[in-house]
Amino acid sequence: MDRAGSITDVAGVAVGHHTDAERGTGLTVIILPEGSTGSVEVRGGAPGTRETDLLRPENTVNRVDALLFAGGSAFGLDAAAGLMEGLREADRGFRVGDTVVPIVPGAVIFDEGAMLGFAPGPAEARRAFENADTGAFRTGRVGAGTGATVGKVLGHGYASPGGLGTASVVVPGGLRVGALAVVNALGDIIGENGETLAGIGKGADVGSEDLIMRSEGSVIPGASTTLVAVVTDARLTKAEALRVAVMAGDGLARSIRPSHTPFDGDAVFVLSTGDGVADVLRIGTAAALAVERAIRNSVR
Repeated sequence: MDRAGSITDVAGVAVGHHTDAERGTGLTVIILPEGSTGSVEVRGGAPGTRETDLLRPENTVNRVDALLFAGGSAFGLDAAAGLMEGLREADRGFRVGDTVVPIVPGAVIFDEGAMLGFAPGPAEARRAFENADTGAFRTGRVGAGTGATVGKVLGHGYASPGGLGTASVVVPGGLRVGALAVVNALGDIIGENGETLAGIGKGADVGSEDLIMRSEGSVIPGASTTLVAVVTDARLTKAEALRVAVMAGDGLARSIRPSHTPFDGDAVFVLSTGDGVADVLRIGTAAALAVERAIRNSVR
């Protein structure tokens, strides 16, 4: 399996950013091809999300037009209005009579901008939609990852920069699984060989997990979250996409320690864009690999 690449290696997927480095915030939009569907699993204890109930397998709507990942904490959710406006003008969405309603799930992180009272809004999301491209895009401290930090067990004053990363995996038969991760975790980012890539443990005697276990005091809530989008050109039902999301979460746990804490809003969205036939076991395994690499790439 090829573990390099980008979420836009999946045909028809476009990514656009708004980056406000001065205020320490931003957003990222992921535009999906017509006919896409998917689901989501939220494992973190402090999520900030919109339209996630629509993605439950038992619910009616069976399409996703785009995803929004934003900084600014809950205030960043308002940016979805601009993305929806752009999609509606492009005649994308769920039809109810003469009305079209774009289906735009999303999630937010509590970034550096949120601490200062800043959040991206609808105008920024609209521009990101208009500038979204199916080719290469910037990673690191850009878009929704602009104000992200990691390793916040002792508070933001001891944190390291987080960011946005991407990767893709090609499974036997040629199907692709791409991932994009916005990494704003309480824990440390751990490399393939167990080394700390970023976090409170960088240059310190112990990592965040050891610090939590050794300390008798309380952990300072870090207002943390890792957001993940996985896209595949395999054909998945909403129920199958949910199972892939569960498996993809293992990639998050392998690369962030600790993960899924009471202070993280970790969420994994899985979207299916194509008609390629593949088993859920293979797609879920590839998704976990892509997520693991995307998270590490966010701080490299």
